[in-house]
Amino acid sequence: MTAAGTDVPRRTPRRRARRKASAIAMMFVLPYLLIFLAFRIVPAFGGMGLSVSDYSLSGDLSYVGAENFARLFTDDLFWNALRVTIVYSLIAVPLVVIVSLFMAHLASRSIRGIKVYRAAFFLPVITSLVTTAVIWQWIYSSEGPLNWFLGVFGIGPVPWLASSFAVLPSLAVVAVWSRFGYDMLILMAGMLDIPQDYYEAAGLDGANAWQRFRYITLPGLRRPLFFVVILEIVTSFQVFDLIYVMTGGGPVTASYSLVFMIYDQGFGYFNFGYASAAGVVLLAITLVVSAVQRLYLKDED
Repeated sequence: MTAAGTDVPRRTPRRRARRKASAIAMMFVLPYLLIFLAFRIVPAFGGMGLSVSDYSLSGDLSYVGAENFARLFTDDLFWNALRVTIVYSLIAVPLVVIVSLFMAHLASRSIRGIKVYRAAFFLPVITSLVTTAVIWQWIYSSEGPLNWFLGVFGIGPVPWLASSFAVLPSLAVVAVWSRFGYDMLILMAGMLDIPQDYYEAAGLDGANAWQRFRYITLPGLRRPLFFVVILEIVTSFQVFDLIYVMTGGGPVTASYSLVFMIYDQGFGYFNFGYASAAGVVLLAITLVVSAVQRLYLKDED
């Protein structure tokens, strides 16, 4: 009894210290959780509620069930927006991943001044997308540097953002410039984690640079590379800033993406219920892509 009784006072200060540490940690985390709850979770559930409602600026709210979804799936504008989003993703995602992989390979080398190059490669990531869009809008303009360069070879001005054929590839190039730096860091970390002994052994066996990259680097990057692909798919499906600033969804509806449709229907035509239904569809697509990632990584484990 005495031993048991003397253990209690010893444990109590430790428990109090742990509780105090947990309380302090919670105080640091709580503001972020409140912000996340207020600006992410609550609007998400609010949007789900609006998707089955008819809401107007006057404050009138009426339940309409699946009427918004039925209208959505029979609307040519929605299918065009979905097609534009998919085509844009099919162009942007491979370009971003390939460029990121190449730049990660360069950035992982041990050369003089490599830290400066890494910082320069990452600079577009921390640049405002609006600023990026304005700069590239000038580059693509009829009197911009790109068309000036083509004019040196006798090629007339190309309407990069005014052509339904060229607008999505042009936007994809801007996406590559603005996003490859983040993916580069993820892939570079994966490359640096691969033991150098593998490369040395392959070199002794006569493997060239391409063979070492194909049979050592790529298999070693399977998980981070898959993560980057999923991340870029989700990001591409949510493209809005570039389209809003550079094209406004045009020409006609050639760059009218799904997120731009949600914005246009909600804040342009004040069809809040209809826009929320489109947002729920986009959320479902994002959840499916995320579920595929989790299943793949679980199988890898």
